[in-house]
Amino acid sequence: MSKAKILVVDDDPKISGLIRVILEKAGGCEVLEENRSFAARVAARSFLPDVVLLDVDMPGLDGGDVATELRSDPVLKSIPILFVTSLVSRREIVSQNAIRSGHYVAKPIEPAVLLQAVRALLEPVAA
Repeated sequence: MSKAKILVVDDDPKISGLIRVILEKAGGCEVLEENRSFAARVAARSFLPDVVLLDVDMPGLDGGDVATELRSDPVLKSIPILFVTSLVSRREIVSQNAIRSGHYVAKPIEPAVLLQAVRALLEPVAA
């Protein structure tokens, strides 16, 4: 079985690097970091990830804009997106059951929560 491919798009290299380390340490992941939101679509097209982890608040194109670009691309439209954001709290995410659906992870990042959300999105890929 091949490693899961994860594209991390965050304007802060410290955050994308932290996420990469968490995912690679857990094993089974090949991670590509992109710190420029305007280059996310090109990176996704060349890397063809199984999941995209996407910061919400970025300069230029925000996470919603990038998600719209990915969804409008026939090659990328079915790739699951996990938003990583400081705009909502963990309590808000849990109370809305969003973490169970694998759509949002709050910053600061808790490794166990991040891994749980990524695994939930990868399960359909592995099946």
